[in-house]
Amino acid sequence: MPDHIATAPPAGAPVRGDKAVIPRDVLQTLIDALAADHRVLGPTIRDGAIVYDEIAELAQLPVGWTDRQDAGKYRLERRPDDALFGFVVGPHSWKQFLHPPVETMWTARRTEAGLSIETPPVPSRKNAFIGVRACEIRAIAIQDKVFLQGPYPDVGYAARRRDAFIVALNCAEAGGTCFCVSMGSGPQAEDGFDLALTELLDETRHDFLVEIGSDEGAVLLGRLSYRAASEADLAAAAAVTERTRSQMGRSLDTDGIKDLLQANPNHPRWDDVAERCLACGNCTMVCPTCFCTTVEDHSDLAGSSAERIRKWDSCFALDFSYLHGGSVRKSGGARYRQWITHKLASWIDQFGTSGCVGCGRCITWCPVGIDITEEAAAIRANPKGGKGDRHGGT
Repeated sequence: MPDHIATAPPAGAPVRGDKAVIPRDVLQTLIDALAADHRVLGPTIRDGAIVYDEIAELAQLPVGWTDRQDAGKYRLERRPDDALFGFVVGPHSWKQFLHPPVETMWTARRTEAGLSIETPPVPSRKNAFIGVRACEIRAIAIQDKVFLQGPYPDVGYAARRRDAFIVALNCAEAGGTCFCVSMGSGPQAEDGFDLALTELLDETRHDFLVEIGSDEGAVLLGRLSYRAASEADLAAAAAVTERTRSQMGRSLDTDGIKDLLQANPNHPRWDDVAERCLACGNCTMVCPTCFCTTVEDHSDLAGSSAERIRKWDSCFALDFSYLHGGSVRKSGGARYRQWITHKLASWIDQFGTSGCVGCGRCITWCPVGIDITEEAAAIRANPKGGKGDRHGGT
């Protein structure tokens, strides 16, 4: 049995809402406990970026690393300390594990006995996500609305989402493109987690304040070595969050933004952004809430088997809105307008929430540094509502 797991729950076992403190090393025991029946996923360094992948040891985390981000810019730098989570968010989001980039929907086979159609088996192993930021928890909640609500929930998404264990992380610093405060989605996780961590690191300590958000989280913490949080611990954690809140690299005025964007389909800013936009789709690929897909059917040369594949797609692709006779949105301006208006306005009509969580990924990973906050501000500064559509499509 790992050293830090108690043989029995201590007197006064923890319950939802409790806050405790664990030393840095106990986080390894938490990972070990989850790994017994979960696929443990967390941040790690690969290909010059911080990405999400399976982890088993604290050493696989980006220990002592941070990231510097701005429009179209991302780089890793060494920190002066050994923080485990001293960075913001990279190009990956947790979406890839719940709504995979490529997924087989069904496979058909022709045999002597006839035609059979098979669907992939439902994933049986549960996921445990370590280090989920508040903005990313909001993104998962938005994806839940998209894939789980309504008369036709997505079976694959539901299976992967079911029983997922979420260890949230309250951000200790903000990135150059972060604006979660504007979207009301961070930097502190308020709900949607089993356990939430705040890293407390200075010259005298390296601990984590742990908040329990579910009964499952309470059971897991009860198996670890911990102590009740003191007033000093709570004050230290609050200071971390407040400092991060004051460091936002961007801001977005959301007051009336739905009506603003929907009233400006012909704003000249769409032509301006079209001159810069490469229509590469990076912004939609890194976005934690974008969910557009396409389907492809493949068969073998003998005609004995076929399969349908679902793949992530982007509204920036010319073929995305292709109908008989051609594409609905022929210009780059029309496609960018579609994306930002859907993200910040039409999404509210569809799902009752904005589709943006203020993570800033679309700004950082745009090759030419197009900034969603800047584009929205430009339209707000000089609104020019009108009718018709000179961009080709709605």
